[in-house]
Amino acid sequence: MTTELDSIIDEPFSSALSERYLVYALSTITARSLPDVRDGLKPVHRRLLWAMRLLKLDPAGAYKKSARVVGDVIGKYHPHGDQSVYDAMVRLAQDFSLRYPLVEGQGNFGNIDGDNAAAYRYTEARLTKTAMRLMAGLDEGTVAFRPTYNGEEEEPEVFPGLFPNLLANGAAGIAVGMATSIPPHNVGELCDATVHLIDNRRADDGELMQFVKGPDFPTGGLLVDDEAIIAKAYVTGRGSFRIRSRIEQVKEKGGAWHLVVSEIPYGVSKGKLIEQIAGLIADKKLPILADVRDESAEDIRIVLEPKSRTVDPDLLLESLFKLTDLESRFALNLNVLEDGRTPGVMSLKEALLSWIDFQIDVLVNRSNHRINKIDARLELVEGFIIAFLNLDRVIEIIRTEDEPKAVMMAEFKISDRQAEAILNMRLRSLRKLEEMALNEERDALIKEKEGLEQLVASPARQKTRLKKDLAALAKEYADDKRRTGHEVAEVAKDLDWTAMIEKEPITVILSKKGWIRGMKGHVDLAGVADMKFREGDEADIHFHAYTTDRIVIMAANGRVFTIGGDKLPGGRGFGEPVRLMIDLDGEVEIVAAMPVAAETKLLVAADDGRGFLTSGEAVLAETRKGKQLMNLRKGAKVQLLKPVADDADAIAVVGENRKLLVFMAEEMPVLARGAGVQLQRYRDGGLSDAMAFKLEEGISWAMGGGNRNRTESDMRPWKVARGAAGRMAPTGFPQNNRFVPPVVKSDDD
Repeated sequence: MTTELDSIIDEPFSSALSERYLVYALSTITARSLPDVRDGLKPVHRRLLWAMRLLKLDPAGAYKKSARVVGDVIGKYHPHGDQSVYDAMVRLAQDFSLRYPLVEGQGNFGNIDGDNAAAYRYTEARLTKTAMRLMAGLDEGTVAFRPTYNGEEEEPEVFPGLFPNLLANGAAGIAVGMATSIPPHNVGELCDATVHLIDNRRADDGELMQFVKGPDFPTGGLLVDDEAIIAKAYVTGRGSFRIRSRIEQVKEKGGAWHLVVSEIPYGVSKGKLIEQIAGLIADKKLPILADVRDESAEDIRIVLEPKSRTVDPDLLLESLFKLTDLESRFALNLNVLEDGRTPGVMSLKEALLSWIDFQIDVLVNRSNHRINKIDARLELVEGFIIAFLNLDRVIEIIRTEDEPKAVMMAEFKISDRQAEAILNMRLRSLRKLEEMALNEERDALIKEKEGLEQLVASPARQKTRLKKDLAALAKEYADDKRRTGHEVAEVAKDLDWTAMIEKEPITVILSKKGWIRGMKGHVDLAGVADMKFREGDEADIHFHAYTTDRIVIMAANGRVFTIGGDKLPGGRGFGEPVRLMIDLDGEVEIVAAMPVAAETKLLVAADDGRGFLTSGEAVLAETRKGKQLMNLRKGAKVQLLKPVADDADAIAVVGENRKLLVFMAEEMPVLARGAGVQLQRYRDGGLSDAMAFKLEEGISWAMGGGNRNRTESDMRPWKVARGAAGRMAPTGFPQNNRFVPPVVKSDDD
């Protein structure tokens, strides 16, 4: 007796897994995800169109429920989920998805806003003329048929029609380990390029670009890459295209203006695009844009209102292209199945040559099929003519012989098929006029056969015939002009946010407990200490800035954070906790805060005496998490972050032991991030303060808390190499061991 254990196969798990996964991968690649280079269709699309053809859903006929089509497809040809089949059918009917739709839908088949189609029980469909052209010749022996998955029906392996569907409608799919992404193109351009290749198979891809100007998307838009980038993508079969919306500036009375979007990039949902733009306005991420309105009817019309008439239109457009899907990219990955079996990435030339070769095969197969039909018909016509020439004898044989077929075959030397046809003739056919028609038909068939035999035997005639058919195809689609324009434009640059913000003076106040506010105007800093703060809190750091500045906050743990001056809470009340704006733990001390530009020079140092020079570009961090600027030793913390004047050439460092050290700034490394180098050596304590200054001017500090300053211009006693211990500070140096920081003036001060 057989048990379950007898059916267990003992083999390594890795080999079993790899073998089964390979079967799945091959099935996904060849039978689901990649299109065939010959007709540009995946199996599900081919089966959908085939099922609709059998249901006689031609363009002149009536619509049928989509549910009927889907039922036939999954029941006879495609054993997969009904929703996936219906989704494929919906896409074939969407004029914003396909350049030349293959299905004509009635009902809700979705829209460019991103709304989904109605369920298949509510919609109806039939084929388009393009689909019928794609399937033309299926009954003429042009392509092979194969059994369906259950062996009960047959389906074509590929569609033979003269329509470059792969490139005309494009394709997209993800297989196992590979994918495909092919944009749609203009049929007229493809026909011209194909004719050129028929005459000159050695033509390079650059010559083809004289005919194919790039993708031609159903939603229009503008192709903004230069010709070299486009040509390279078509030569390699891989690349990407930048597509921009078509936008017009409309001027109003009084100097006001607005923008009107009439075309959007392919694959972008209009509804999501408007939500995206509205989100920028709501979040104040694009302050120069005031409003967005959707005034679309059948055509797209999106109105964009600027904040004021003084807004630079080019800046607004660049900002929109950078921040929204008004500019998008479409990837080109011309990965297709060659002969329905082998996947590979082709260039534009290779794809067109494969299609040309296939169409030549279709032409030869159709001609041979027609020749066989003519031979079969000629055989019957010859028999009928013999019967008319011997009509009396034929009638006599039929009336007197028990086996008239055999007698006629023997007497007139005709075939069984001819004799059977004669016996099946109707009496009304036995008239002189019919005999004349048979003679004319025979002559016409013989002439047609001779022409077809010449066509089959001559590659030159085949090329001429294909070019003639392509010219007729191009003429049929001549009225459907190119929709996607071409205007070379540079990639949108990183935005200058300060240009979008109204520049206003503010006074930034950061309290010891971490509450921050930005008061309007440049108030007297001497009076900040007298302002109102929360109970137990007081002023800590305060400075003048502008709403266009970026405020850098230095934490004791070595991290730096950036807050836009326009993002600071107003001066009313106590402000807001700065830790709500940045991800900084409550126990970490804030060491410094100041406005910083990308070109600003900075000095950063830790309390263990290590430090380095850096730039504003290195400290600016636009995310809430900030970034690590200084790597600290265990137990150390950042002591200071100070600006460095452009003409500063020396560094002064003072320790908690009141020893002062001066060395040249060129001894300091300039780092974007790091631990730095030892500025001063200590036996006890650590670094108290440091600053950069101009050596020939010396250093100055206030005396006795008054308005008088003291300047130590001769720094030679304290000037040694970096890393020394130094010597006691000059007489009268501040007891708090702090330098007076240099003032770095902006252009506006």
